[in-house]
Amino acid sequence: MEYVGSIYRPPSEAHSMIIQVAVGCSHNKCTFCGSFKDKKFFIKDMKTIKADIDEAASYNNSFDKVFLADGDVLILPMEKLLEIMNYIHKKSPQVTRIGVYGNTKAILKKTVSELKELKDAGLGIVYQGIESGNKEVLRRVKKGAFPHKQKETADKIKSAGILLSQTVLLGLGGVELSREHAIDTGKHLGDMSPDYASALTVIIEPHTELYQQMRAGKFKLPDKFGLLTELKLMLENMDVKNDCFFASNHASNYLPIKALLPKEKQKAIALLDNVISSGDMSILRPEHMRAL
Repeated sequence: MEYVGSIYRPPSEAHSMIIQVAVGCSHNKCTFCGSFKDKKFFIKDMKTIKADIDEAASYNNSFDKVFLADGDVLILPMEKLLEIMNYIHKKSPQVTRIGVYGNTKAILKKTVSELKELKDAGLGIVYQGIESGNKEVLRRVKKGAFPHKQKETADKIKSAGILLSQTVLLGLGGVELSREHAIDTGKHLGDMSPDYASALTVIIEPHTELYQQMRAGKFKLPDKFGLLTELKLMLENMDVKNDCFFASNHASNYLPIKALLPKEKQKAIALLDNVISSGDMSILRPEHMRAL
């Protein structure tokens, strides 16, 4: 595989074949993200992409899912996306699902009809980093998309019949906007009602703008139990319209939680209440075991 730089994929794509079709992220301005700061965004040429697909096909059908990297594959033109997906199925007919990251700008460039066409070609799931439902938090972290546009993209993906997985970040509002961030993000997720939702916890990387803000005293991360309080507030305000599998079991989190909403919502909230009330640090994931 001709990978360029570090490759990132969602945890649920751990057993998928990773085909890198674009390098980096077309936005790449978020203050908290250092994943693609060392890459200038570009789309690989089709010859290179097909060579990787050919190599993947030589692995004796050992996979049934494919993830197209890097951070913003949906920005590619329709004809190129369709050519890639059709070639994957030609070379590896056992593939049942293709997944991609999709930022708000990229999704907005596609019509519902185009998204349905991509679904018919094998696109089964889109992973979207929402980060927050609070407009001020999104402005401060330079996300490049406000809640009403995120909702528009969620509606598009769901209308096309594609699974939607959305990610938010605990702690992103800092101590100053912690409560507003948590409540608004919960309401926002409930309004969009994705098929999957996950809450990660901000880990401030040294080479990011958010790190510089923290060093300058302009940003302060809530403490461990403050972050769990955010998670509790988020769940309390997350009233989904359909079944949604919610998880906060990523390695960045202090307390792993899985819940099928709305059925298991109160159970998850009660668990968080008990842990927060206990103040027992030994229950939480040790700092040295947390990772991106």
